[in-house]
Amino acid sequence: MKIGLDVLGGDYAPNSTIQGAIEAQKILQDDQRLVLFGDEEKTRELIANAGGDIAAFDYVHAPDSIGMHEHPTKAITQKPNSSISKGFEFLKEGKIQSFASAGNTGAMLVGSMFSVKTIPGILRPAIATNVPQLKGGTSVLLDVGANADCKPEMINQFAILGSFYAEHVLRVEQPRVGLINIGEEEEKGNLLTTSTYPLLKANEKINFIGNAEGRDLFSDHADVFVCDGYTGNVILKLAESFYVVTLKKGFKDEFFDRFNYERYGGSPVLGVNAPVIIGHGISTPQAIKNMVLQSRDMISSEFIEQIKSAIN
Repeated sequence: MKIGLDVLGGDYAPNSTIQGAIEAQKILQDDQRLVLFGDEEKTRELIANAGGDIAAFDYVHAPDSIGMHEHPTKAITQKPNSSISKGFEFLKEGKIQSFASAGNTGAMLVGSMFSVKTIPGILRPAIATNVPQLKGGTSVLLDVGANADCKPEMINQFAILGSFYAEHVLRVEQPRVGLINIGEEEEKGNLLTTSTYPLLKANEKINFIGNAEGRDLFSDHADVFVCDGYTGNVILKLAESFYVVTLKKGFKDEFFDRFNYERYGGSPVLGVNAPVIIGHGISTPQAIKNMVLQSRDMISSEFIEQIKSAIN
């Protein structure tokens, strides 16, 4: 197993990514190897300085980085030696089985769609995120930003993607799917949700339980919540702020601690032909470590093959 990691991605790179890679490498098995994309000489030097084993990693020299505010498509095409461009080149050629980065989100999406491409039959890929439940465990919310505007058919596919991710990666049996809406009744909502509801209801590949209101998100109401990327991103940013507020208010709570993005690593791009994970721009070493382990789990679960079989 070859797990690709962008060393140059993130606000605290490369130090944060190097430290996270070293911690992840300690957990990986002998047949699971990290492939680091970045300035090779500097990467080796940083690993040595951090007390890591230089020989425990593979290296791909990619000295250029894509800044957070660069135009994604232009950066991917005009910077072939960037860590993200090289990562997707190797992913496309099968030299690595997954690729993760805490760098430019747009560049990661562009690389996903134009390099490894979407799975045949998938209209648009979606970004998913884990949401903590009050009774323990997590649910999955998607889309959280890849598609601000959606068609009903797209959200219907998001339900399939989220269900298979919950089942095969998070190990949830017969995951329940809820449609984010402003009411429980079938006829409630806007044009998008009222048009999506009958598609989800008729979808035999998912366990659809109906509409889910905002107050249901952190309960045991469903295992997968689906919505358009605009709505999902607003929910995600609001949820992320809960953890920050608890810190500022100076109180400790196990449930709100689980809103800490570091616990989950990153957000997988679901619907493309290989595991791709986008990390938070401010990813710490712990977040990087968990992003690597998340990549490992997606490869081990053969999640992509499960999706291909379901769609086709």
